Amino acid sequence: MNLQWRSGNRFELLENGEQFFPRVVELVGQARTEVLVETFILFDDKVGRQLREALIAAARRGVQVEVTVDGYGSEGLPQEFVQGMTEAGVGFHVFDPRPRLLGMRTNWFRRLHRKIVTIDGRIALIGGINFGADHLADYGPEAKQDYSLQIEGPLAGDLREFAREALAPVRGRGPRLRRREPPQASPYEEGAGRLVLRDNNHHPSDIERYYRAGIRAARRDILIANAYFFPGYRLLRDLANAARRGVRVRLILQGEPDMPAAKLAASMLYEYLLQAGVQIYEYCERPLHAKVACMDDSWLTVGSSNLDPLSLSLNLEANVVVHDTGLNTALRDSLERLIAEQCRPAPLPARSGRKLRRMWTGVFVFHFLRRFPAWAGYFPAHRPRLKTFQAKEFDQAQVQESV
Repeated sequence: MNLQWRSGNRFELLENGEQFFPRVVELVGQARTEVLVETFILFDDKVGRQLREALIAAARRGVQVEVTVDGYGSEGLPQEFVQGMTEAGVGFHVFDPRPRLLGMRTNWFRRLHRKIVTIDGRIALIGGINFGADHLADYGPEAKQDYSLQIEGPLAGDLREFAREALAPVRGRGPRLRRREPPQASPYEEGAGRLVLRDNNHHPSDIERYYRAGIRAARRDILIANAYFFPGYRLLRDLANAARRGVRVRLILQGEPDMPAAKLAASMLYEYLLQAGVQIYEYCERPLHAKVACMDDSWLTVGSSNLDPLSLSLNLEANVVVHDTGLNTALRDSLERLIAEQCRPAPLPARSGRKLRRMWTGVFVFHFLRRFPAWAGYFPAHRPRLKTFQAKEFDQAQVQESV
């Protein structure tokens, strides 16, 4: 498929599961011909069961329904959960199903981390929200803060075409994507957007390159909220250079992380960024799961990609980059509210430890960030592989035998 800028789109920002989940169920209920769902995590909880019932109802009224989950993220689904869908005619696919070894999961690398829903080729949703109750506030202190984007227009058609072609490994071939190209200049038309991918073939660094292009083009303001922040050296350098040339650069990172190691990794970068003039805020209300950014008055991105080695060098990811003033304002307003009400400024390392921290960052961390994309090629790699399950076929033994 031809990935390019599409004009004439309409967008709506959806914040957290309270807005996202009802919208998905509503749109699935309105579908007439096709529903495609890709997600990293689908849980057998109140959210997953509600989606399951909507998908079953759609399939029973003749809609073609295809669901793809990641074999690592959605490993624990029970047989009964999947069987009810396949018996109703839902196509159920698992990306990279692998057996446990001595009780440990073995499919650590090359995860399908995308979160895409398309309805009849006319409406699409993309973002960072998985189908689990931990994206709802009533889940408690561990409920996640995140965003998704609803798209109507030509860009929704591109997401549908991509999601459709991503099922091609079931039929023995891969998506027909154009090879790597430089970040294209935007037409700067209101409502213009394009799909940006990261894969292990033709688009290994596209999302990072579009982030960097947006940072370098910014003249006034950069505001990034990202759950797992440990990007490559070049992106860090672009952020620091933007702050030094007078751009207000603000980062919202995890203050109450679901994975403490993520906060530790990000904190190793604080001194370098703070000394360049970057403002860093830690979100402390609950775990931050967002993967969004807005720059100046119209540029923004929403998607599944974190700014860490897994997302930027290993996982299969999908973002959209958009030029839309109204959407930029809506996202910026939400992030400004987080800063004002639920964040604290990140502290500089204590003076007694700053010399050691500077040495650690300079010698190890930055060397790692310079070299990781090349090193990632040594991790286990394989072609995108899907296992499709038919009625009464899915159970954990089948998953393990499929490898």
